[in-house]
Amino acid sequence: MPYLVYILYSEKLNRFYVGTTDDAERRLLEHNTAHYQDAYTVKGIPWTIYLTIACTNSEQAYKLERFVKKMKSSVFIQKLKDVPGVLESVLAKI
Repeated sequence: MPYLVYILYSEKLNRFYVGTTDDAERRLLEHNTAHYQDAYTVKGIPWTIYLTIACTNSEQAYKLERFVKKMKSSVFIQKLKDVPGVLESVLAKI
């Protein structure tokens, strides 16, 4: 079963949300239907998938999720998607 780091974007909040899952479409549906009513993401509905990153295992996915969150930067998240080589460089570090 593949593990993914998924990054959602809310135009309403102009913010990203980073998480780990084995099914990004299911998680998007859960976020957009307020499946967890007390969750932060309820405020940003509707969310769209900005980026998914396939990982080799759950450990790599959780490390990558923590790394992206620690960066606390929408510019960094945009670079992950738009600048060739950034993602590979990050994956090599974790």
